Amino acid sequence: MEEAKRIQSLPPYLFARIDEKITAAKAKGVDVISLGIGDPDRPTPEHIIRKLAEEAYNPANHRYPSYVGMPEYRQAVSDYYQRRFNVELDGKKEVVALIGSKEGIAHIAWCYLNPGDIALVPDPGYPVYSVGVMLAGAESYRMPLLEENGFLPDFDIIPADVAARAKLMFLNYPNNPTGATADAAFYSKAIAFAKKYDIIICHDAAYQEIYFDGYKPISFLEVEGAKDVGIEFGSMSKTYNMTGWRAGWAVGNARVIEALGRIKSNVDSGIFQAVQAAAVAGLLGSQDCVAEMRAVYRERRDFVIDGLNAMGWNLKKTLATIYVWPRVPAGFTSSSFAELVLEKAGVVITPGNGYGECGEGYFRISLTVPTERLLEALDRMRASLGRLKF
Repeated sequence: MEEAKRIQSLPPYLFARIDEKITAAKAKGVDVISLGIGDPDRPTPEHIIRKLAEEAYNPANHRYPSYVGMPEYRQAVSDYYQRRFNVELDGKKEVVALIGSKEGIAHIAWCYLNPGDIALVPDPGYPVYSVGVMLAGAESYRMPLLEENGFLPDFDIIPADVAARAKLMFLNYPNNPTGATADAAFYSKAIAFAKKYDIIICHDAAYQEIYFDGYKPISFLEVEGAKDVGIEFGSMSKTYNMTGWRAGWAVGNARVIEALGRIKSNVDSGIFQAVQAAAVAGLLGSQDCVAEMRAVYRERRDFVIDGLNAMGWNLKKTLATIYVWPRVPAGFTSSSFAELVLEKAGVVITPGNGYGECGEGYFRISLTVPTERLLEALDRMRASLGRLKF
């Protein structure tokens, strides 16, 4: 029963390891507060749930769904891009439905990478980027996201021979885990680099509707030339508190979208049609629920950053995402500090090295816990750790 080589070096998924630590601590009687996983605690908006319930009784929705998505769902995604970003998409050729964007991010590597090929992957970054590359038999070249560069990759330091072998580049802004943002000038540089070396850009935009303080993220596809070289992944998960529903999409370059749809039709299935109908209700309905969600996260962001600064940090307020990305105190690694916080405060934080080598020295806090528990977690940390040195 020897495992295939492709999974022998596959590490346990980061959040599966965190779940194990939570379970072990709870078994010891610890009242654990987890700030580790970015899973929204607020319910899915009621009008979306109502639409699901209505459509679940329609027998037409009980059969196999289209692999690439119902026309109504793909058109709703197109309408969202037109309304929000003034980006025109052909719902038939430039949109494919995904069972959550994670699925598409993993599968896109299968579409374009052969053994010996390279994908450019951000470090720190969402682990699925590099895992998908590895499962395709290719190699990841890690682009450092450094604080002094605003957590943006520097394309000028990528060796020419690496760029020549690269077929895909993963980008993600607003960024998980750092909370960093990107502007049109950055995307223009990325597009020029991709055109020079014939690289497909895969932009993960899962957090583009979570923003604060007058900032409003743009879409990668808004920038001239973007459709020539890439696609963008989107998701209902964070915007509408629908992580368990598994509804997302990829949009952009028609050839790349067709290839991704071809992979899906052979190894995957479509989204339950009742869920697609509910997602349409979310995309086309009132966006008041999204504004309310942003207000909650803005308040929680303020509590976390103010609370950490009172303990010795000197953090600026992030402009987007549901994460805070502080440095660890002096004398600690990412893992040793996370272990200390769990042991002393019963609070789970995510060690930054779980997102790559350049994540070492940082940790991530997620804002997706009820506000009262978030405040309790900060109180516990303050009481058990005191004022820290950096």
